[in-house]
Amino acid sequence: MKKGFALIVAMVFVMMLSACGTSTTSGSGDKKVLKMATSADYKPFEYKDTAKGSDIIGFDVDLVHALSEKLGYKVEIQDLDFNSLVPALQSKKIDLVLAGMTPTEDRMKSVDFTDVYYTAQHMIVTKKGSNIKSIQDLKGKTVGVQLGSIQEGKAKELLKKVKFTTENRNRIPDLVQEIKAGRFDAAIIEDTVAKGYFESDKNIEGFVINDDTKNEAGSAIAFQKGSPYTKEFNKALKEMKDSGELKKLILKWFGGSK
Repeated sequence: MKKGFALIVAMVFVMMLSACGTSTTSGSGDKKVLKMATSADYKPFEYKDTAKGSDIIGFDVDLVHALSEKLGYKVEIQDLDFNSLVPALQSKKIDLVLAGMTPTEDRMKSVDFTDVYYTAQHMIVTKKGSNIKSIQDLKGKTVGVQLGSIQEGKAKELLKKVKFTTENRNRIPDLVQEIKAGRFDAAIIEDTVAKGYFESDKNIEGFVINDDTKNEAGSAIAFQKGSPYTKEFNKALKEMKDSGELKKLILKWFGGSK
């Protein structure tokens, strides 16, 4: 009876460690398991393939699996709201984030980043036929942005040139739905992601913001401050760039490179 009770206590203790910590080891070849978080609403970077179940797929997912394979790790992926990703790293609930995240100065105060692995631009997305064709056309309009995204900062930058109202939502599909419902006149979304919506929904359209050199949004991998994994992953990322592996992934998911 005592042995059975002791076994139960030990099992509970292990489960608590697994829940509270980040990296663990797996039974398959004793590979260390890293906990990664993303925001799976950002096609083609990361999204749920509803046709095949609830698996998260995309460019970032392929990239992290390729990198972790090189480094001898396994990765467990979980889905969080975008604005919860940095706090999850800070509280050590996860080891890394791939979510099309730009290494802004503000974020770099809280977490570490690898080099940028992909660059894109900002787009103004609207309902088709809205007659919003320039930044000046946003005057007096309601513009949506994803909470915690670099596009929030872009909206503040644009507000210095033209006055409009901003509202935020947790996920990109929410922004698109608000546009279609007429509650938002426009939204600021990364061009690569926006183009995916244009392909599946002919009722929305958009244009790239060509206002200044700050327009470019680069994606990098985020880690806990002082994490030893940052240097490892950055080295493997450079190897993928040099070997052409990264370019192959870009061609697979985006049809071209930037």
